[in-house]
Amino acid sequence: MLRKIGIIGTGMLGNAIGLHLLESNFDLTVYNRTKEKTKELENKGAKVLNSPKEVAENSELIIIVLKDAQAIKEISFGDNGIIRGKNQGLVVADMSTISPQESKNITKIFLEHEIIKLDTPVMGGPNLAIFGDLVLIASGDKEVFDKFKDVFEKIASRIFFLEGSGTAHLIKLAMNIQITMLALALSEGITLVRSAQIDPKIFLDILNSTYFKTGMSENKAYKMIQNEYEPTFTLANLRKDIITITDTAKAFGVRLPMIKKAEEMYNEAYQNGFGRIDYTGILAYIKKINEIEQKNKNYD
Repeated sequence: MLRKIGIIGTGMLGNAIGLHLLESNFDLTVYNRTKEKTKELENKGAKVLNSPKEVAENSELIIIVLKDAQAIKEISFGDNGIIRGKNQGLVVADMSTISPQESKNITKIFLEHEIIKLDTPVMGGPNLAIFGDLVLIASGDKEVFDKFKDVFEKIASRIFFLEGSGTAHLIKLAMNIQITMLALALSEGITLVRSAQIDPKIFLDILNSTYFKTGMSENKAYKMIQNEYEPTFTLANLRKDIITITDTAKAFGVRLPMIKKAEEMYNEAYQNGFGRIDYTGILAYIKKINEIEQKNKNYD
């Protein structure tokens, strides 16, 4: 029998994961609040259902790929939520980026309804998900995780399993600190060399010949200098994650001064209309504030 998998949340990442699972011959049912976003999956053979409840009734594993903890609670515990249509042995895998505290609370409520939740956030965007090349960070019940390991191994080429509910989400937040800082560092480096009328491609070529190169500097950065910000992960979504990071740090009683500064930058960029472009579009915002500053100097 084919594995019966459900996906709730078919944005860019959820859609790519779903397409790859269909190519891998899984029986897929999907739900998204905006039904238009399920069309590609439906055309490839997925069954589109009308509620999370129906997805639960037709799945043995549900993969959640949603914006935040509030959205997860709504589709999980609402009137037509997952818990209203549970079937025996149902497992939920949460690939959203949320705080470990929220993850533990959601896990607890699911357990009260005899549903096991696994924490399964991933690293990598839809361009990797379509080939099953994500990095998956998992935590929760190892025995239950192993039961569906064949599914997770189709989604990710590398898997790290950690003990303890919420642990995977904490690591995911720590990983997104790296993404944030790399995007800012590249943006400021590009801005600095441009200010001296130096081609930023030279800066990137030199950077990428050193120990300090990253996947971002080797790939996205060349799009950044061409002002290409087609989103694989929007600036608005990274801003949301940065807020989650700073809230989590506060809950753990630690100060993260640099991510707090980054939060200010991304908030400003978001408020100035840069939210829908790729998160690396922070470069475009930095360019704008420098242009405004220069214009003000010329006016003075």
